[in-house]
Amino acid sequence: MLGSMSEVSLQVYCCDHKLQLHTKASRGRWCTAHSDTNSTTKEAAAAAVCRQSAACCGGHAWDLNMSVLEPTLLLCVFGFFSSLRPSEPFLTAFLLGPDHNLTEEQVVNEIYPVWTYSYLALLLPIFLATDYLCYKPVLVLQATSLVVTYVILLKARGLLAMQLLEFFFGLATASEVAYYSYIYSVVEPAHYQKVTGYCRSVTLFGSAAGSLTGQLLLSLAKVRLVHLVIITLASSAVAFVAPWFLPMPKRSLFFHMGAGEGGPRSSTTLLEKDSERELPLNGVTTISSSSETGSRGSGFVKVLRILFDDFLQCYRSGPLLAWSLWWALATCGYFQVVNYAQALWENVRPSQDYEIYNGYVETLSTLLGAMAALLVGCLPLSWTQWGELALCVLSLLMAVCVFVMDTVRNIWMCYASYIFFRATYMLLITMATYQIAASLSMQRYALVFGVNTFMALLLQSLLTVVVVDSVGLGLDVFTQFLIYGCYFAVISLVFLLAGVCKLASRRRCRQGGADSPESDSPSTQDASSTR
Repeated sequence: MLGSMSEVSLQVYCCDHKLQLHTKASRGRWCTAHSDTNSTTKEAAAAAVCRQSAACCGGHAWDLNMSVLEPTLLLCVFGFFSSLRPSEPFLTAFLLGPDHNLTEEQVVNEIYPVWTYSYLALLLPIFLATDYLCYKPVLVLQATSLVVTYVILLKARGLLAMQLLEFFFGLATASEVAYYSYIYSVVEPAHYQKVTGYCRSVTLFGSAAGSLTGQLLLSLAKVRLVHLVIITLASSAVAFVAPWFLPMPKRSLFFHMGAGEGGPRSSTTLLEKDSERELPLNGVTTISSSSETGSRGSGFVKVLRILFDDFLQCYRSGPLLAWSLWWALATCGYFQVVNYAQALWENVRPSQDYEIYNGYVETLSTLLGAMAALLVGCLPLSWTQWGELALCVLSLLMAVCVFVMDTVRNIWMCYASYIFFRATYMLLITMATYQIAASLSMQRYALVFGVNTFMALLLQSLLTVVVVDSVGLGLDVFTQFLIYGCYFAVISLVFLLAGVCKLASRRRCRQGGADSPESDSPSTQDASSTR
């Protein structure tokens, strides 16, 4: 609604502006004709002027709409077909099956960890290259990487080939930052909310449609798994075409800021933590720009220095640090559970002996996760006051789901626990995203998002080296899930302690305020008004 209203207002403003220009331009001719013509001639001339102005206004509004519609439509086409992967829920079964004939130890301990390491190693360079190259080249790189990934999966054989496949898939995953940030460089801020909703929802729909299509083809049409890989490759080939027709952006968030913005600059927000009170988790911090940093050059090193300064300023906020900590810790565990869930299911119900329903599970978990994300704003919970305890309870629920998958060797219980696990994570990560983004500019949100994801991948890499990789302990999948369950239990304990300390601190502050009325200073009044 906000995006639609802003679009209409902008169109009306442009139309009025054009109408004024045409009226002024024709005023001299109109006054000369006025002295020589009768009323009929005047009406005809006025009608001509109005028609000319209206035509120009309408054409400008159409151009404005098309400038937003064309890149959004192309980006949605790319997002849908790149997410349409019918073979994804059955990847482990395909690698263990007769087409590749790999062992479980090779798949779990030697192949899958390569994706984690590749994603971590490429995330920071891709993040900077995306902004420096203005998004489009990285989108083409992502599309190319997906095509190469599924060509290798279809044609190549052997352990080394599959490790190379995981590297290219890690490159494609790291390049997703270009997909989610490109649109902000070609549309006006008034359209951000609307086009973001389109781009994110279409990838979700593509993922669910791909999983459902793969399961229906496998269960009803009795197709082979290799045919699902062929369909996924065809979908990636369609996605490969779309980025080439996208317009090349003229600005980016950091390296190529628009004219009038003065090159790269840092919004030097003073995110200071008051020593006498805690800031609320969803408190909005005032963001201001510094004239000193506005004069900095556009060099690569200077941009890195600005990013580092912004990093230090952002993470001085206690609430932002708390939500970012949960984001990094939980995302690390979430990646591990999702990456190795198929291997667990394969041990509980081997695909060579039984029919599997991984596609239905992925579809249902995706849709329930989307519903949870949409309904998060309707929860009757004060995240400012109870945020840490809510993270504690829901992280404990995620730990219980992982423990059930590990200890109850029933495929239906595994499926149900996985669905609840993903839905809970989607709910919490949506709330964490909102709480973090509420007080940040677009540039700083991109920075915090990148740092949080990098920390999650760093933790995941350490966990993978110790627990999964054959160079470490190389544990079996059931022992791995036992460790992941304990991991989420520790996260729950950390935020339980944080929540208890926060409540105790607030109680002491209230008691101190009641005992000393003279301490009711303006800063205390401001603190109580934000709670």
